[in-house]
Amino acid sequence: MHINQLAKPLLLLVALACIALLGVGLYLQLVLEMQPCPLCILQRYAFAAIALLCLITLFLPTTMLRAGAALSALASLTGAGIAIRHLWIKAHPTISCGIDPLETSLNKIFIARWFPALFQADGLCTTEYDPIFGLSIPQWALVWFAIFAIALIFIAMRSKRTA
Repeated sequence: MHINQLAKPLLLLVALACIALLGVGLYLQLVLEMQPCPLCILQRYAFAAIALLCLITLFLPTTMLRAGAALSALASLTGAGIAIRHLWIKAHPTISCGIDPLETSLNKIFIARWFPALFQADGLCTTEYDPIFGLSIPQWALVWFAIFAIALIFIAMRSKRTA
């Protein structure tokens, strides 16, 4: 199977996985009462951006496949950077991203006001929650961002610019 034939189903899979991960975040927050911190919210924005970019790329001409995949990969790498920062803060509990200018700024963004359940930061980055299958939430986010980045970079590098 040629990469261009595989690219669109893979983009759809990545988008659906990101949407599912946002759903998991809502479940953890609303059902298990794990309040998201500012860095959690930034990671949610990254997952939403990846999903949106992948979905938009699905409807673009094949000639735009590389650009769409590259932008989606950039969003994945940005999310990975945020997850790494979150893990660093968790490893240094004297540092917090809690109630600070980042939280105040994030909560004033129009999307946070429209969808507060999904994009409003109310927790502290250093709060320890029980691991899920042995990993913390930011570790899981980093794993998924890395998987998405690898898949999207592969699409961007291997896709041909044919119509």
